[in-house]
Amino acid sequence: MIFKKRGAIIIDVRTKAEYSQGAISGSKNIPLQNINSKIQEIKKLNKPVITCCASGMRSGSAAAILKSNGIESMNGGGWSSLNNKL
Repeated sequence: MIFKKRGAIIIDVRTKAEYSQGAISGSKNIPLQNINSKIQEIKKLNKPVITCCASGMRSGSAAAILKSNGIESMNGGGWSSLNNKL
């Protein structure tokens, strides 16, 4: 996974409750409804972003929001299947 090799950060856009039930080690939890308010913070990290959620729907929306704000991002899909790929 090329993004990972470039030091990508993983942002899990599920709710805090969902995230607390299991997540990718080292991922950041920023629920989808909060993503717009965190754009500047994410930009400052200056790294590509892989988004994930439960199934890939919310992470797809988050990746699109990040891309539209000039952040290199990709939808990693469901967190458990992404975790298996890493």
